[in-house]
Amino acid sequence: MADARVRTRFAPSPTGYLHVGGVRTALFAWLVAKQAGGQFILRIEDTDRMRHVEESEQHIIDSLKWLGIESDEEPVRQSERLDIYKKWALKLVGTGRAYADSTSPDQLEKLRQKAKEGKRPFLFRDHRPANPPSWDGSQPLRFKSEPKVYQWHDEVMGELAAGPEAIDDFIIIKSDGYPTYNFAHIVDDHEMNISHVIRSQEFLPSVPRFLNLYEALEIDPPKLATLPYVMNPDGQKKLSKRDGAKDIMDYKREGYLPAALINFLATLGWNDGTEQEIFTASELIKKFDLTRVQKGGARFDEQRLMWMNGHWIRAMSLESLAKSAEKFWPQEAEHASEDYKKAVLGLEQERLKYLAELANLTGFFFAEPNTENVIKLYKEPVDKQLQKNPPDYKNFLDTIIEELSGSDFSTKDIQARLNKLLDDLGTKPAVLFPIIRIAVTGSTVSPEIFATLNVLGEKTVLARLKAAVSALAG
Repeated sequence: MADARVRTRFAPSPTGYLHVGGVRTALFAWLVAKQAGGQFILRIEDTDRMRHVEESEQHIIDSLKWLGIESDEEPVRQSERLDIYKKWALKLVGTGRAYADSTSPDQLEKLRQKAKEGKRPFLFRDHRPANPPSWDGSQPLRFKSEPKVYQWHDEVMGELAAGPEAIDDFIIIKSDGYPTYNFAHIVDDHEMNISHVIRSQEFLPSVPRFLNLYEALEIDPPKLATLPYVMNPDGQKKLSKRDGAKDIMDYKREGYLPAALINFLATLGWNDGTEQEIFTASELIKKFDLTRVQKGGARFDEQRLMWMNGHWIRAMSLESLAKSAEKFWPQEAEHASEDYKKAVLGLEQERLKYLAELANLTGFFFAEPNTENVIKLYKEPVDKQLQKNPPDYKNFLDTIIEELSGSDFSTKDIQARLNKLLDDLGTKPAVLFPIIRIAVTGSTVSPEIFATLNVLGEKTVLARLKAAVSALAG
């Protein structure tokens, strides 16, 4: 049943590109909102001015838009809400739950070192100043915690608990006037009526501190959902750049489809309890359930993503695929007609795993094969049948040219004539067809041979077959 009160958010920091872990978090939050008929909001958490990357915000917006994960309201920027955070901070000062922190970095380091030497965890609350100065904004403002035992329910992890040792005083407003994440996100979620906070596992140890702050602010916490990490391919550690955590827009540049990325990321640590692997966005909205998100990390498998993308490519209409493939053709295709490119695409659609493959797979449709490579493939055949019993290539090619010269070059007629040649030459498809393929494509692989010859056309095919004969004779 639709519940418009469900409001979720994705709250990235604009410090770099958006990668698969972040997008998966955004997707899960979007699915929860869409399923309930609620709203999904993008909030840019740009309070860390030291690490802020100017172009990162637009990159985040563009990435989500490409995938179809769009905010239902204008994006919110924390840097434009400083007065709101100050108002809430002053409330804590007024109730004695926040104090100005005049501790210098050197003093703080000495306190940490002393705790380390004493083999005990460092807790700032053990070193609170007895008489802190009035807060005038020139010093950091620190939350005054009240340690206690907490038990809470996580929509993914289930029932969780932590003791008072997990709770400490922490900075809520920095000396530059900007709030910290630990403070700002709680204020924002309350002010924006966020019902579900869905975020990565890295924040889980901080939840007891957040709960302590919710109480101090007299705010009811939203529902919390913690997503396990996306792990590297061997499942041993969190996915990193070294393991393939690349810019999500790299997938766009490589010719991955939004539908495939959405499908892949949704099933990265979630399933609907069946063997189904392929989901449309509308199916995901209908079936998604946070309680079915696995509690352990999900391994990132780029081969599975590639397989899934190939599936979505094959599911596209030729018209849609042609539009998506416009920027991926080889340079030699620049002057080819749209009809010809569409015919080529129709042949390659079954083989494509991502659109950037198109240039390498289809080059021979637009440019003559390298003659030296053709001769090398004849003299040093990769094909086992040609290795066993190397035929008289020139005689075979002369016979093929003679037979195809009388063809109308329809796929059906080409197939009939080449099948007839199998009997005439007393050979097998595994011998005859590679000989033709090498001559006309310069490769040992191509789409189905009869349709390939049909698309290339009589003039091109016969010219390439004759060029191979000449090269062999030379």
